[in-house]
Amino acid sequence: MLSAHTLTTANKPQPFSLADWWSRNQRKVIPYIFLAPFLLSFVIFTVYPAGVSLFLSFQRTRGFQQAEEGGGVVLEYKGWANYERLLTKDKRFREAMINGAEFWLGTLLVQMPLALAVALALNSPNIRFRILGRLAFFAPYITSAVVVGWIFRFVYDQNFGWMNSALAQLGIEGPAWIRDANFVMPSLIILGLWTWVGFNSLFFLAGLQNVPDDLKEAARIDGANTVRVFWHITIPFLRPVFVFVVVTGGIGSFSLFSQPYLLLDFPNTGPFDSGLFPLMYLYDMGFLNIRMGYASAIGYILTVVILIITGMQLLLFRLWKV
Repeated sequence: MLSAHTLTTANKPQPFSLADWWSRNQRKVIPYIFLAPFLLSFVIFTVYPAGVSLFLSFQRTRGFQQAEEGGGVVLEYKGWANYERLLTKDKRFREAMINGAEFWLGTLLVQMPLALAVALALNSPNIRFRILGRLAFFAPYITSAVVVGWIFRFVYDQNFGWMNSALAQLGIEGPAWIRDANFVMPSLIILGLWTWVGFNSLFFLAGLQNVPDDLKEAARIDGANTVRVFWHITIPFLRPVFVFVVVTGGIGSFSLFSQPYLLLDFPNTGPFDSGLFPLMYLYDMGFLNIRMGYASAIGYILTVVILIITGMQLLLFRLWKV
């Protein structure tokens, strides 16, 4: 039988040992240790700024405090006034959103078909130096936006630019590309083609290489020509790529900043704001006019618009069954 002393010792709480606790819980704790740097940076650089921005979107700036009072911006709560003004009275914001939509349409109607055509060419077994071609088409995407903006300022120069020099060789008088309201958007779309066609073509190329060859061969045996094989087999298998390119193109179009900023020499936004985009307007309101509340409201409206457009695109492509 156990003595009373033995029973008392067994029931006595043991002192806490970090080594024992770690041996029992390390499998549960280690994943959180690895996740901690990301979670911490996400909270500091994403969640906290988003929360502060949401708070500011309901405020209006009323000047600055004196240094002896602590400095900083003086805010006044205005409720939904910033959102109401943006949606009903602000013509510049409306123009910026229209410009973003026009650039997105250019992405859909011009850039995406060209990217698909480039991918089809690079996927052809009859093309030599295909790897070199892929690198050449991808290179513009990794070029700094600052460099691209400055290069195209010279390309579009009315008197000495490459575009007008090429048109002059054909006997055509070139326009003032970035000084004419009718040509500012086409100029930006052309710049976008040079930058992103090669990048998007790589996604289409990856999708093309995943189309089953035996399925295409079976269709040809059944009498389908090249066009019918492409339309009824290749295109449906590229549906995920189309979804990705369309969604990222829409987000990028409304978030365009560096290229028009440099091309038009901001704060100049082209004649009649023909080169103004939502992020440029946000920057103008927030950092040049020190209207942080108004700029925050612009950011949240832009976020909601992008989420709605993205949701509609995903719904549309979901209805397109393979």
